[in-house]
Amino acid sequence: MVSAKQFADFGYKAFSSSMMLLTLYGGYLCSLRTYHYFQRKSLLEQVEKEHVDAIKD
Repeated sequence: MVSAKQFADFGYKAFSSSMMLLTLYGGYLCSLRTYHYFQRKSLLEQVEKEHVDAIKD
């Protein structure tokens, strides 16, 4: 039979583990979004530069 303390310890460990995984996943999503933001920003700057160069010619 599982004691109340063992059951509480298991619940605490399960909850802590799930929160840690959610935090890591959230960090992954934030870094992925930031990466895509800077990729898109550099692409738009490159397209704008090409457009300005085409107008000058």
